[in-house]
Amino acid sequence: MIAITSSQVRSHFKEICDKVVEDVEAIIVTRSRGENIVMMSEAEYNNMMENFRVFSNPERYQKIKDGIDQYEQGKYSERELIDD
Repeated sequence: MIAITSSQVRSHFKEICDKVVEDVEAIIVTRSRGENIVMMSEAEYNNMMENFRVFSNPERYQKIKDGIDQYEQGKYSERELIDD
């Protein structure tokens, strides 16, 4: 993660936004009179929130983990999808 000042963000906003999106890089914006903020792409934010929802529900997380374990142990069957 890169840390830059809020004045640098104001001066180079487009370039910083491009870096955030193209390099999948989160940027910490430091502020002298308050708490820092983090800039990230919408795709990264959505991914982070989805992971948060999965990991915050122990039952859902366990089902996913069990499915991965079954797959890795070869305990699965392949099926063809039916097109309607």
